[in-house]
Amino acid sequence: QVQLVESGGGSVQAGGSLRLSCAASGYTSDGNSVAWFRQAAEKPAEKAADGVAIIFARDDLTYYADSVKGRFTISQDVTKNKVDLQMTSLKPEDSGMYYCASGYINRNGKSWSSAYEYSNWGKGTQVTVSS
Repeated sequence: QVQLVESGGGSVQAGGSLRLSCAASGYTSDGNSVAWFRQAAEKPAEKAADGVAIIFARDDLTYYADSVKGRFTISQDVTKNKVDLQMTSLKPEDSGMYYCASGYINRNGKSWSSAYEYSNWGKGTQVTVSS
């Protein structure tokens, strides 16, 4: 089983930037992609986290949530088993716990943002954006 560890969260003012990292270890071939999800504090715990971005290991194919397009960039270093999320022009509504997740996801882009599709999750890193 793959282990995922997030880092890089913190507190910034609106308009600022943060870079999150997801380090994978263990059976890193367990899945074809890594995604970032956000769980907003005001969202009930029983509600699934929101998909932010995904990257496919084979060819760097990416998808983004509409709310972050043009502001966030997901990238990977396959030699280091690491996936980063560069976040710029941050807004207060970007605040939340950010998780990375891995799994076997359909490349057609229709289901990547569903948290139920992923089998491996990290413990998350907190991002707080103040206005």
